[in-house]
Amino acid sequence: MHRLLASTEILSHDAPAISREAANHLKVLRPKNGEEVELFDGRGVTRIYRYNASLKQLEAAGELMHHTKPSAATITLFACVTKGARWDWTLEKATELGVDRIVPIISDRTIVRIPATERAAKRERWTRIVEEAGRQSDAVFLPEISEIVDFKASLEIVKKTRCFFGALTTPPPKLLAEEVLAAKKINAMGDYAIYIGPEGDFTHEELTSLLDIAHPVSLGSRILRAETASIFALSVLRALL
Repeated sequence: MHRLLASTEILSHDAPAISREAANHLKVLRPKNGEEVELFDGRGVTRIYRYNASLKQLEAAGELMHHTKPSAATITLFACVTKGARWDWTLEKATELGVDRIVPIISDRTIVRIPATERAAKRERWTRIVEEAGRQSDAVFLPEISEIVDFKASLEIVKKTRCFFGALTTPPPKLLAEEVLAAKKINAMGDYAIYIGPEGDFTHEELTSLLDIAHPVSLGSRILRAETASIFALSVLRALL
């Protein structure tokens, strides 16, 4: 079934006037007369419509559906921005895995440097990537893309979550799965997070700051690229929560 993103207000109409972007996308899809199209708002509300080819219009074929999230726990990905297509891939796959929020980080060793004047435009583009990933993956809820923040500013957000981060410490940390299961026994609900550093790893100062407020974990014996670490960790969290 074809899917299009629309505002919650639009979904309340039996013959919705969809956005220009959605209309253009529908034109590319070339639906047949009577073919079903699902509109979703990314916040848990969906509705099925049928395409009227003669009027080039969507017409309601069902009532509003209000969905609930599959888990009471929320998951945040704190991730240092990686280069080009690797970051786009991270956003896409994180959306497919059902992450609730993505916080893009610029740390001391982050290779990608984004001037303050360009951050709003970057966030806009990343939001479109997330929306497209949600449309294709049959997602009902879309993650929030937070404003790009520097490492120090991210720490205040981290404090509000039960956050795990990949790190080499002495003694060696436990595996992520072990720490998540232990935390889940204490409180299955709540805000969980994973923090993934840059290609050049955290600085000593950054590592020290995280150790004060988050839980170091091992992501296994192999050295993972930043984008691989993000998706591996999210998969573990989503499966266990």
